[in-house]
Amino acid sequence: MRKLAQMLRTKEVSSVELVQHYLTKINQENEELNAFITIDEGGALQAAHASDARRHKGEELSPWDGIPLAVKDNISTQGLRTTCASKFLHNYQPLYDATVVTRLRGAGLPILGKTNLDEFAMGSSTEYSAFGVTKNPHDRGRVSGGSSGGSAAAVAAGQAPWSLGTDTGGSIRQPASFCGVVGLKPTYGRVSRYGVVALAPSLDQVGPLANTVEDAAILFSLIAGADPKDATSANGEPFKVPNWNREVLRGLKIGVPEEFFSSGLHPEVEQGVGKSLKLLEDLGAKLAPLSLATNIYAIDTYLTIVTAEASSSLARYDGVRYGKRVEAEDSNTMFAKSRAAGFGAEVKRRIMLGTYVLSASHYEAYYEQAQRVRTLIRQDVAEALDQVDVIITPTTPSTAFKIGEKRNPLEMYLSDLFTAMANLSGVPALSLPCGVDSQGLPIGIQIMGDHFQEELILQVAYALEQSLGGVQGEKI
Repeated sequence: MRKLAQMLRTKEVSSVELVQHYLTKINQENEELNAFITIDEGGALQAAHASDARRHKGEELSPWDGIPLAVKDNISTQGLRTTCASKFLHNYQPLYDATVVTRLRGAGLPILGKTNLDEFAMGSSTEYSAFGVTKNPHDRGRVSGGSSGGSAAAVAAGQAPWSLGTDTGGSIRQPASFCGVVGLKPTYGRVSRYGVVALAPSLDQVGPLANTVEDAAILFSLIAGADPKDATSANGEPFKVPNWNREVLRGLKIGVPEEFFSSGLHPEVEQGVGKSLKLLEDLGAKLAPLSLATNIYAIDTYLTIVTAEASSSLARYDGVRYGKRVEAEDSNTMFAKSRAAGFGAEVKRRIMLGTYVLSASHYEAYYEQAQRVRTLIRQDVAEALDQVDVIITPTTPSTAFKIGEKRNPLEMYLSDLFTAMANLSGVPALSLPCGVDSQGLPIGIQIMGDHFQEELILQVAYALEQSLGGVQGEKI
């Protein structure tokens, strides 16, 4: 991103020209790739003209003023359609910006448009979007991942230099892995959730997707920080892009949990991650085998909690407070018909499951028990991070699967097998491309750290990225 900033600063390119470049790319490819639900050509160009005017006067809002981005379509943007990829919100235009959007606009970043996702962020492939699946730029017959599949695909395809996604159980890191980009899920509370349409409030977090570790760090620095509008927002110093130091690996203790390298892992993914671990060791890090035995319960625990919270979060979509109304003879029938017509199959499935586990007769057996196990998972992760500096695992059990391949919902849920633990424990985690398989599909490696240790995992990721010969510069 520094290259683009330099080009703008020296007037080698204007923000209008830069935005028009990406808009042209989007318009040429979006019909097939389907990364964007809404393209805001007028708004993006207006913001770009304003940026060029500021630069002419020497009044830039930030070093990144004029560099555009894409925003996931479950993040509120004032006056710009925010659909959550659902028929229910097909024409919904928020009256306010999410805090992360306010901060990005305040830094001068034009918004190119809103990216595709699984409906209400429920899924791992964007196949549950009411607007159709987003295809993987590396193989159009495969999924881009989810739920932030549109945001990951847009960056991987060069339709945007960076983007925002949300992560509830792996929804930034899994598509980042499938599409071969960098994706960061910050510490829970490090980024405001105000204005982000809730799926599971105790798990959701906004984070960046970008081509390089440094670009992800820059975007993270623009959105991180306390927010009085979000009660779960954490106090603390603003995040600053670090001075990169590859020497951070010398003597660093890296935990390698044996449970993440079991029979469910594809051999080529294991081989790719293994090569990266060997490289880290060669660069001075110390590998330390450890156990995260509670990960065997992570998916079941995650699904119980996420469905319960989703059933509560989506109760407001009833055709009265939010969403398209289906007229009926009485209010109860209107509620039922509106929700039946507005929600897709996966959303209905999760609402019903969540309502079941929260019911009086099942609350203690399912939801309360899941919260107890969540506490054990947090303790397991905390104890592991007392022994090591970071934990490294594969991001996903396999590379991107074919569109329509995982018709069984249970198979789809297992896509979050290696990522859900970070959400349940609230720690930061990053996915970094670390190679490709025999079909040319990206492989991702996941780096987890302790709470508020984003700088450390970014430093480790940067050192590994440089050693792997990662992407340099921007796709322009």
